[in-house]
Amino acid sequence: MARTVLTVLGIILALWLVFAFIIPALFATLKFLLVLAIIAFLVVAAVTLVGKMSR
Repeated sequence: MARTVLTVLGIILALWLVFAFIIPALFATLKFLLVLAIIAFLVVAAVTLVGKMSR
């Protein structure tokens, strides 16, 4: 009986950990990388435009 209760509590704890910490951390990381990629794209586009206009 105790083993079953501890198994259920372990599953509940694992699900809480996944939904409370891991999934939001993944979304925050992806959002940060997306913003970083957009900034890098804008910098590359600006440098390319300035380089083509100076010729």
